[in-house]
Amino acid sequence: MYDYLIVGAGLFGSVFAHEAARAGKKVLVIDKRNNIAGNVYTEKMEGINVHVYGAHIFHTNNKKVWEYLSQFTTFNRFTNSPVANYKGELYSLPFNMYTFNKMWGVVTPQEAAERIEQQRKEAGITEPKNLEEQAISLVGTDIYEKLIKGYTQKQWGRPCNELPSFIIKRLPVRLTFDNNYFNALYQGIPEGGYTKMVANMLNDSELSGSIEVRLGVDYLASADAKEELDSQAEKVVYTGAIDAYFDYKLGNLEYRSVRFETETLDTPNFQGNAAVNYTDAETPWTRIIEHKWFEFGKDENGDDLPKTVISREYSSEWKPGDEPYYPVNDEKNGALYAQYKELADAERKVIFGGRLGEYKYYDMDAVVAAALDCAANNI
Repeated sequence: MYDYLIVGAGLFGSVFAHEAARAGKKVLVIDKRNNIAGNVYTEKMEGINVHVYGAHIFHTNNKKVWEYLSQFTTFNRFTNSPVANYKGELYSLPFNMYTFNKMWGVVTPQEAAERIEQQRKEAGITEPKNLEEQAISLVGTDIYEKLIKGYTQKQWGRPCNELPSFIIKRLPVRLTFDNNYFNALYQGIPEGGYTKMVANMLNDSELSGSIEVRLGVDYLASADAKEELDSQAEKVVYTGAIDAYFDYKLGNLEYRSVRFETETLDTPNFQGNAAVNYTDAETPWTRIIEHKWFEFGKDENGDDLPKTVISREYSSEWKPGDEPYYPVNDEKNGALYAQYKELADAERKVIFGGRLGEYKYYDMDAVVAAALDCAANNI
């Protein structure tokens, strides 16, 4: 018997597992994939730690979370400064004075602010009702049309005027020359990759309890398999999709999925930056990640890497069998999730957590903070 069965070896499940074992509990962690670390899984290719399920850049203002993860890794000094490519024109992301100068030729912050205000007034927006209106009110029509509209519609598969405004409220807009996308006190990439960090979390020799990890185990493969696994533990921490847990009996929640095309190139430098977003509607992919630049193009000995690995990302509508990435947090899905949440609350033995278990878009630091809170309240 185990005290806890944890379904999913991603960040939420692994943090909870570590905290339970630290409290002397016996823990079984299972994952249907053949690797730990969930979507932050990194795999070594050509000496490069490749972000297999998309780029993950850790950033937070939460000192407690930063110090917690720093027990298991050393973060490098990577700063996220993506570039936007619109039909061969390159712009700085986040939107800052470099962007405004390239777009309009303005030189001072006052000129940039006046141009944005002029375009907002011309669009007649007072109270933004959707993503399109929110974006124009933040950065004006020109930047919306070139750098937001096409990219966002590819990412979400919906017109911008049908998407809720809150999706883009976090968009950094600065009347300075600051190229740091995240306005966070702490930022970086774990040295050696995220998988190594999560492995350290699950294999901590100072734990007073124990953690067993079984990979390639599908908790929802059949009712019998689920019942047999449930019988082995006092409590279950479930981090998979909440609608899948209940066999979609109230209907499918909507997600966006992402497909990756990853290739190794016999060149030391493909695009000169970790992330380049393709913001026109015609280019089928949303962005290209060049993984070596998360670690400054060096291997663990500090030597230059002769090859590079890139990943093109394609956003798509989710269907059963696909990997769910982003919850579509609109009104309709919010109402359906509330019904599933009622069912989840009635499962006395099961704790639902994480991005899929709570049907919530979580940054990594928020996942860790939520897992720590959940562990503190339940162990």
